[in-house]
Amino acid sequence: MDAQSGQPALVGEIVELEPLQPEHSEGLLSAAADGELWNLKATVVPGPATIDGYIANALAGRQAGTVLPYAIVLRRTGLICGSTRFWKIDRTNRKLEIGHTWLSSSSQRSGVNTETKYLLLAHAFEVMACVRVQFTTDELNEASRAAILRIGAKQEGIVRNERIMPDGRKRNSVRFSIIDSEWPDVKAMLQQKMRR
Repeated sequence: MDAQSGQPALVGEIVELEPLQPEHSEGLLSAAADGELWNLKATVVPGPATIDGYIANALAGRQAGTVLPYAIVLRRTGLICGSTRFWKIDRTNRKLEIGHTWLSSSSQRSGVNTETKYLLLAHAFEVMACVRVQFTTDELNEASRAAILRIGAKQEGIVRNERIMPDGRKRNSVRFSIIDSEWPDVKAMLQQKMRR
């Protein structure tokens, strides 16, 4: 548990999800520089000009009780390799979204995403007692769509013109979810993937 925020760290074999703090800024920029991820069009990753606002926005959401943001840290090296968060937290309806996830190029296809999502899903369903966890990604982001399906989420549909991207493009978003009755099977599948 982070004493400053009251947000728990989530610890796995490969990664530790540390509650996001301003001190993570330099590590996040280093991770984003691995592949110049801020230049991607189908996702929003902070760059040198936007990192302070990125962190401030996440921390404001945490203060409001609707966001739990994390820095993804490789346990072997202690280096930050990306970020993720719970957001759109709705305690009344026991649902939330996992999103704003991005990984350095060298951490992609490495098991980091699978374990990160496992830790988040386990916390959402087993600690926060969620009945629904959703994921949303850009219709153009084929890699993200495939990754979300690989962790056991079901595609629900496409939300047209769901948001305006920084470059002015009207983004169609694909919505996915996992519900509480599906979690035991999804959990077993993810545990099997992580054992490989």
